[in-house]
Amino acid sequence: MGWDSSRPVPWRRLVRDWLIYVAVMTVFLVLVYRDRVTVGLFAGLLVSGPIFVLIGAVLAKFGYQRKTMKQLRAEADARAAAKAAEQGVTRAAPRARPAPTRRTAGGGNRPANRKKR
Repeated sequence: MGWDSSRPVPWRRLVRDWLIYVAVMTVFLVLVYRDRVTVGLFAGLLVSGPIFVLIGAVLAKFGYQRKTMKQLRAEADARAAAKAAEQGVTRAAPRARPAPTRRTAGGGNRPANRKKR
């Protein structure tokens, strides 16, 4: 797909995703760099915001739309249903049990007075 200036850009979603990223990374960086936390770490996180949103906006103009969790679950359910339907039609009958033998305790070769383990 090519660039289309009429395609909508999900600004709220992009900003929300970036804020979630900043929150997670802030916690991570504070835990990892406990005593060595500097302003540069947080400045890097703040600079990443406009870059993230700008790249997301350009991708949206080219037609990229990230799928939601609801869409991904629906696709997974559809695949599972199709697979189950396919297996139900082509599934062979279960194999019959083999005849009991002396080794499988079906032979009845044990003396009556002997206790089972």
